[in-house]
Amino acid sequence: MRSLDDIREEYEFLEGDERYRLLIELGRDLEEMPAALKTDATLVRGCSAAVWVYPTGEGDKLHFLADSNAAITKGIVALVIAAVQDRPAAEVAQMDVTAALEPFDLKNQLSSNRTQGVPNMIALVQEHAQRIAAQ
Repeated sequence: MRSLDDIREEYEFLEGDERYRLLIELGRDLEEMPAALKTDATLVRGCSAAVWVYPTGEGDKLHFLADSNAAITKGIVALVIAAVQDRPAAEVAQMDVTAALEPFDLKNQLSSNRTQGVPNMIALVQEHAQRIAAQ
């Protein structure tokens, strides 16, 4: 998975529809999430499209599998995952993921129904990080 900095560098260079294409590409590049993991327990609430996030990883390093049934939403979840993927849980628990995503200006780039679930995606990732960091 590409780093958030690499993605941001490319994103800032693009405009309009090209940014949508980049988000779709990011979603396609997500690690495959097995269908068996797409359950009610891994479903992110509050998203207009179905979004599933499943934590994996070893030790205190976080790793997530994620998927969505909508291409652009899948790209948005890929951005969220890129911000935290393979980082130590304690670091992610203290991280301001929302601030890390601010350069993408998603609220102004995308319709509100596409971004309404982003806070819930971030909360889910950080709650998992806090549980792992507290162990």
